[in-house]
Amino acid sequence: MSQQPLDTVFQEWHDNQAIAEQMIPLIGSLYRHNNVVTTLYGRSLFNRSVIRILKDHRYVRKIEGTELSVKDTFPLVKAMSELNLGPAHVDVGKLGVAFKKRGGGDAVAFLREELAEIVDSHDPDAGNGEPKDVVLYGFGRIGRILARVLIEKAGGGNLLRLKAIVVRGRGDIAKDLEKRASLLRRDSVHGPFDGTISVDAEARTLTANGNVIKVIYADSPAEVDYTAYGIDNAVVVDNTGIWRDEDGLGQHLACKGVAKALLTAPGKGDVKNIVYGINHQDITAEDRIISAASCTTNAIVPVLKVLNDEYGIAHGHVETVHSYTNDQNLIDNYHKGDRRGRSAPLNMVLTETGAAKAVAKALPELGGKLTGNAIRVPTPNVSMAILNLTLERETDVDALNDYLRRMSVDSTFQKQIDYVDSPEVVSTDFVGNRHAGIVDAKATIANGQHAVLYVWYDNEFGYSCQVIRILQQISNVNFLKLPRTQG
Repeated sequence: MSQQPLDTVFQEWHDNQAIAEQMIPLIGSLYRHNNVVTTLYGRSLFNRSVIRILKDHRYVRKIEGTELSVKDTFPLVKAMSELNLGPAHVDVGKLGVAFKKRGGGDAVAFLREELAEIVDSHDPDAGNGEPKDVVLYGFGRIGRILARVLIEKAGGGNLLRLKAIVVRGRGDIAKDLEKRASLLRRDSVHGPFDGTISVDAEARTLTANGNVIKVIYADSPAEVDYTAYGIDNAVVVDNTGIWRDEDGLGQHLACKGVAKALLTAPGKGDVKNIVYGINHQDITAEDRIISAASCTTNAIVPVLKVLNDEYGIAHGHVETVHSYTNDQNLIDNYHKGDRRGRSAPLNMVLTETGAAKAVAKALPELGGKLTGNAIRVPTPNVSMAILNLTLERETDVDALNDYLRRMSVDSTFQKQIDYVDSPEVVSTDFVGNRHAGIVDAKATIANGQHAVLYVWYDNEFGYSCQVIRILQQISNVNFLKLPRTQG
């Protein structure tokens, strides 16, 4: 190969880097000034590095079978910044592919047609509405990830404001605050916090990227008067899992300053178990206690939903291969649960899961059709659900995968279902994935009415993003999504 082509490829890479660098401030301005969240086939472009933006453009080829470059999308982002757009989530990737298929041309005219609902609709004096106070009750794995996501989203008119966390007292308050700040700042699985965190021991606050978060020490909900901290009409997100029914979670509602309670675990009794994207429309204004179900339920229900819609599910079995959790022991020791007393980092531990039965709470049409089991494995994060299904009509691998691929990019389940088609991916490749579940196309098996699907999920981060979506729903934080999906 001659030197010239190599130089050409290298120069093209640098040219694309330069274009991506120009996109970043435009994306930031749209986010902060217009409350326009730009994405690329569901992947956020805001607050991303140059390399991440370029990699996300490469991803489009796997989905659409066509190349998409920053040279295709930059004219659209630039034109968007000039159109006085109103609030919305805009998929620049889909617009870029459509614009390219048209042969390019006048980007402004194209966007005036595609984004007609929000063009010239930004009113800088109108504001973005009233922010909603959020309190995290418990600050463990899920609590800290929720804090990260809430802080990340605070700058673009998201209207959800993390005002406080509630934890049990640990003696030396100053030392306790430093330790909690350190756990938020550094994470062995998800990496360092993207920003700065400072501690004010006297005020008992953590300040993360300008967000002042009160740390409230209490041993029970009954001890807290949130109005004493300037918090009112708040949503309390209970991350402890101690209380799962209306009576237990109702303790939060008895506190001054609390409007609603959201549980980050499966709810019991009459508590609604919500999988965002599936049954979030079942939430009414009268619902004051809601469950976000489990990470596994969130991972499998969207895939089961689209499969049942298209093929029908006669019956099936769900096997969960789940990373170990804090509930297990590091070394062999007493545990009230069967088998869970054995060392989590050294063993695969067969245990039960309620996810299969819980599916019926979000998808009643699948009630009684699924069984389930779980194996805890020696990994700290990212799990897999294996769906072994008997369908009501026949299909094959290509047709099944093509359908799931389309559902991942052109349906209302775009945020819930992701799709990967690589023979080399492993669990750590999905750390930080914001979807509820990721279909592994290379592992799909289909023969007539029998199908086996492998669905990865970040049981911490992906689930937390689903929780945030429910928070937005119950706080009336809803965004128009453009261009309109086909499904």
